[in-house]
Amino acid sequence: MTERGWYYYDFLVVGGDAYVDHPSFGTAVIARVLEADGYRVAVLAQPGRNGAADFSAMGKPRFGVFVGAGNLDSMVARYTAAKKPRSEDFYSPGKRAGLRPDRASLAYCGLAREAFPGVPVILGGLEASLRRFAHYDYWEDKVRRSFLFDSKADLLVYGMGETATREIAKRLRRGEPVGSVTDVRGTAFAAGSADVCAFGSVAVASFEEVSRDKRAYAAANMTEYDEHDPVRGRAVIQKHGARYLIVNPPQPPLSTEEFDRVGELPYVRAPHPQYDADGGVPAIEEVRFSLIHNRGCFGACNFCSLAFHQGRMVTSRSHESLMREAKLLTELPDFKGYIHDVGGPTANFRRPSCQKQLKSGLCRDRNCLTPEPCANLDADHTDYLRLLRKLAAVPGVKKVFVRSGIRFDYLLADKSGEFFAELVKNHISGQLKVAPEHCIDSVLGYMGKPRIEVYDRFAEKYARLNDKYGKRQYIVPYLISSHPGSRLTDAVALAEYLKKTGRVPEQVQDFYPTPGTLSTCMYYTGIDPRTMREVYVPKTPREKSMQRALLQWNRPEKRGLVLAALREAGRGDLIGFGKRYLAAPESANKAGRSGGGGEVKPEKPVRKSAKRDG
Repeated sequence: MTERGWYYYDFLVVGGDAYVDHPSFGTAVIARVLEADGYRVAVLAQPGRNGAADFSAMGKPRFGVFVGAGNLDSMVARYTAAKKPRSEDFYSPGKRAGLRPDRASLAYCGLAREAFPGVPVILGGLEASLRRFAHYDYWEDKVRRSFLFDSKADLLVYGMGETATREIAKRLRRGEPVGSVTDVRGTAFAAGSADVCAFGSVAVASFEEVSRDKRAYAAANMTEYDEHDPVRGRAVIQKHGARYLIVNPPQPPLSTEEFDRVGELPYVRAPHPQYDADGGVPAIEEVRFSLIHNRGCFGACNFCSLAFHQGRMVTSRSHESLMREAKLLTELPDFKGYIHDVGGPTANFRRPSCQKQLKSGLCRDRNCLTPEPCANLDADHTDYLRLLRKLAAVPGVKKVFVRSGIRFDYLLADKSGEFFAELVKNHISGQLKVAPEHCIDSVLGYMGKPRIEVYDRFAEKYARLNDKYGKRQYIVPYLISSHPGSRLTDAVALAEYLKKTGRVPEQVQDFYPTPGTLSTCMYYTGIDPRTMREVYVPKTPREKSMQRALLQWNRPEKRGLVLAALREAGRGDLIGFGKRYLAAPESANKAGRSGGGGEVKPEKPVRKSAKRDG
């Protein structure tokens, strides 16, 4: 600031991650968007946890403070699904854990208030977005109030916040009191009366009701999910004590031109040099030479936060913008000629799922892909294929890979098969990430995933294409254990399926109940909010450990749990020696024998990170 001759600044942007000036990092995006609008912006990354000194050192901003917790929910960043502290944080210098507080949004808003009394504080980012309503908090095992109330912020911005942030900034610069900024889409505010809502609205059960009545919680969660639509969505009102939480309808997704503008702001594309001595910020390595081409996801997996944050309507950047960014990559000193990913939430979503949604919004009563692909689904991959070809032709680019997750049922719905063939032939770097998640159709139904026969058809075609082109490329299947609806017998069936197909995954995720998702609602209430029917939920540490162990049944250290699970599930027939068994009996130790017999080919390992937990 001193070098620039700045003796004042307009906005302070606070983030829970180390500062990485790259379009994959929310703090950088918001700061660059405000800067592009002509504001003087200061950034405070991972402020110290003891007092407001780091805030005060920046000096008082003229107009306001924008606060976020980082790219992940801070509790997911700090703790595993077993609620144990993580030993590493890839969004911190040198992977150091513990540099952000629990529920960082709340802590940072409090410190901003302490440092700058009277200055507007606006809360945003993923953590606040998913906690904008009364929500179940897995780590405390209780329903908490909206983070708007607990943070004491003036406004809460949810979803992808560029448009709402720009509008708020403009009005604060004009001198409007922050209390009058109540009609901006994609924001939430508190009021003494529901009558001040500027949009058509629907009320859900109050914080007090959803805290004591699980059926009320499930019904409210479904309404909140349904109204998260930029075309047909209404404001949602939820009373908290004597006050009203008013969550305005979502912002429309950025247009292609707006998305291009955000993607091409003058990012340095690197961590701040102050972190060099600590070894940099490891999270940059996944995206340093990658391109983000889309936002939104109509896959609608029930355990995923995307539908409740980015939304289900897909928007994408232009070919020309991405080619300019690819050229920029070729000029970076460490670029070796390989674009690691052209992806996003789901790599092969590049267009709306159908034309109807552009006028009427997404359907309330069905998903685009499950349980069967909708008859109106547009599964044409031609535009994405043309994009990959153009990027591969940029001078200095040797190869273009796709490493983001591929939605395999959408891929199969494209009857031409041209993209699938070219993907296998030219755009896989040894392994392809897909997410079957389970093999039991009832469990997959609770997950919002396609039936297992769809995945089997995909895997068979993938193998045929690899044979055709002389490739040895792995599928990396993501699997979830202990999801609501999964009984111990289902986990045994999944273990049998894995052994039969010769797959022993390196990555297994125990279901992680993150705020706002439909699966988390099932976990807390024991009710499927889509049908209001009861659903079985594995909750005890013992059962969760057994379900997870069954997915890696061939590991010697898992054998005790596998044996216990098989006996408890009444499947002692799978204990013995030979190819059809999952585990050898305890007597095998004395005889010098172990395992269940039969050769299996393990999946190629992938580095684990907190990203999968999101």
